[in-house]
Amino acid sequence: MTVEAVSAGAILFRDTRGEREYLLLKSRPGDWEFPKGGVEGEEELQQTAIREVKEEAGIEDFRLIDGFREEYDYVFEANGKTIHKTVHLFIARSFEASAELSNEHRDLQWRDYEQALNTITQDGPREIFERAHEYLDQLAAENGETEDGKYLA
Repeated sequence: MTVEAVSAGAILFRDTRGEREYLLLKSRPGDWEFPKGGVEGEEELQQTAIREVKEEAGIEDFRLIDGFREEYDYVFEANGKTIHKTVHLFIARSFEASAELSNEHRDLQWRDYEQALNTITQDGPREIFERAHEYLDQLAAENGETEDGKYLA
């Protein structure tokens, strides 16, 4: 019997001196991932993503970027059950420079695009990350950025 599970999270980025950097969290088993977690109760996917960013990255001042939501899925075994998990990822912009490690992860790092791409271990999140980066490049090109690096979108 397969149990269906749904998670949501966000590809979180910040602007550092005009360079976009992404937050990666190192899970207990050792994979690098984005802040994400299971949907609780009647939460909407976006609400879950927002809560998980606050809980897992300790960041309060951020906002989701409209128009991007991608998903990947995988199957794993836990407590003798087969679990089919679907993860929905949004993009969020952090207005805080630093993140705080929660007890759910072993490490956190802000990385530029190339570093992040080489660090993410799983194919699903890596492919979505590539699309998210392209989406942000496209937004920046369409909307332009102001002097202080804030998107006009």
